[in-house]
Amino acid sequence: MLARVHSAAIIGVDAYPVEIEVDITRGEEAYLIVGLPDAAVRESRERVRSAIHNSGFRYPLDRCTVNLAPADIRKEGPSFDLPIAIAFLMATGQMNADNLDETAIVGELALDGLVRPVAGALPVALGARDHGKARVIVPERNAHEAAVVADFDVYGADSLYGAVEMIEQGFPGEPTVVPPDELDPEAAEYDIDLSDVKGQEHVKRALEVASAGGHNVLMIGPPGAGKTMLARRMPGILPPMSFPEALEVSKLYSVAGLMPERVALMRTRPFRAPHHTVSTAGLVGGGTIPKPGEVSLAHNGVLFLDELPEFGRGTLEVLRQPLEDATVTIARAQLTLSFPANFQLVAAMNPCPCGFRGDPGRQCTCSTGQIANYLKRISGPLQDRIDIQVEVPRLAADEVMSKQPGETSTNVQARVVAARAMQDQRFDNTPFHNNAAMNTKALRQFCVLTDEVSSLLRSAIDRFQLSARAHDRILKVARTIADLEGNESILVHHIAEAVQYRSLDRKFWN
Repeated sequence: MLARVHSAAIIGVDAYPVEIEVDITRGEEAYLIVGLPDAAVRESRERVRSAIHNSGFRYPLDRCTVNLAPADIRKEGPSFDLPIAIAFLMATGQMNADNLDETAIVGELALDGLVRPVAGALPVALGARDHGKARVIVPERNAHEAAVVADFDVYGADSLYGAVEMIEQGFPGEPTVVPPDELDPEAAEYDIDLSDVKGQEHVKRALEVASAGGHNVLMIGPPGAGKTMLARRMPGILPPMSFPEALEVSKLYSVAGLMPERVALMRTRPFRAPHHTVSTAGLVGGGTIPKPGEVSLAHNGVLFLDELPEFGRGTLEVLRQPLEDATVTIARAQLTLSFPANFQLVAAMNPCPCGFRGDPGRQCTCSTGQIANYLKRISGPLQDRIDIQVEVPRLAADEVMSKQPGETSTNVQARVVAARAMQDQRFDNTPFHNNAAMNTKALRQFCVLTDEVSSLLRSAIDRFQLSARAHDRILKVARTIADLEGNESILVHHIAEAVQYRSLDRKFWN
């Protein structure tokens, strides 16, 4: 007897429909699965067999053929266990299922018949809705994230027996519903605050400017100066995510299997801090069927690279494309995928291998050659893609012991949001969403300078031997500084502050 059940599989961050066909015929006991399954899918035989037995059903002792259509796309992962088991029960007449044409099913089975969570439940629900399905059955622990999808019914199954009972009774219970307050990104709360950081007011100012314009930041200073502490607080001063942004982030985390349990939507901006031993594939994504890397998991948030020169040179160079295009493209023989990667880069490094060059409290033990080789690991093209460079000195004892609270993240965020509102109005009907994204044509249109301001910028370029890309970065940062003041014109002091954020080029690399 033949049975069909609808399911879905993930390619990139999107789901595509998969039809599972099970045909059971008389003959010697056999289990054949076709349709380009990977090892995890082929191993479903033992999980399905044990789950059916331990749920009180009968496993067929005949020739069983399972087909996953379309047959020309590779299927991976254990998410087909539950739909295959249900198809087996339909094909052997052990359950009545005349209402599954509009239902998609995914889930991994344990040997005792329980349903385990799977990666990608949110994209599966979105894909099923977009392909005309009315509902989806997912593991109970995935139901919250899938229920984010509007105008669509999501049912959670905790066991194979429970799923069969639900189907035979015509889905009698209410679908999973997410409370509205869990879908509001503006209500997101961060457990760390900028006011926790002692001193370093000029660095806080640099991070505020970076957040207001979407600029990349490099912090240089000795160990223990607070670089990591400052970087971790940057998501809290960025504008709250919109619902579409939160949905994009949630899809990426769902595909990567990193969605927290019982969390419907990722409402806080991501903060990713990979170790410097991370591989190129781990940073930008990869695999036989590519999965998102750290740059994509930082989408709409912050990618923090601590000890920047310790990362492999080749690993750092692959950042150049996502920093420019806000996407990562991964090509394979069978397919080419693109993952979103619209992140802000925050990098930190020591001024030398020992970390104490220029520190008044400790003597540097590095030779000139060691320092040169250390700094040389950061290529010129990568430096040019970092808009803001700021030195983070060691704090004095008085600053460390100070009881004076710093400005809160909420206050800084309010100014950042106001600056972004100006940019939203400025870039209406353009492809840009912040100052850092402007191209050369937009710079000419939105960064008009008076003769006095142009003269200052020309002098700075000649003095510091800045590149054409550095010139553009200065203009973008100056535009952001003006926005923070609510000023439509770029003034002399805006350019002066922006040039200051490029001064470390000369101090460290020349």
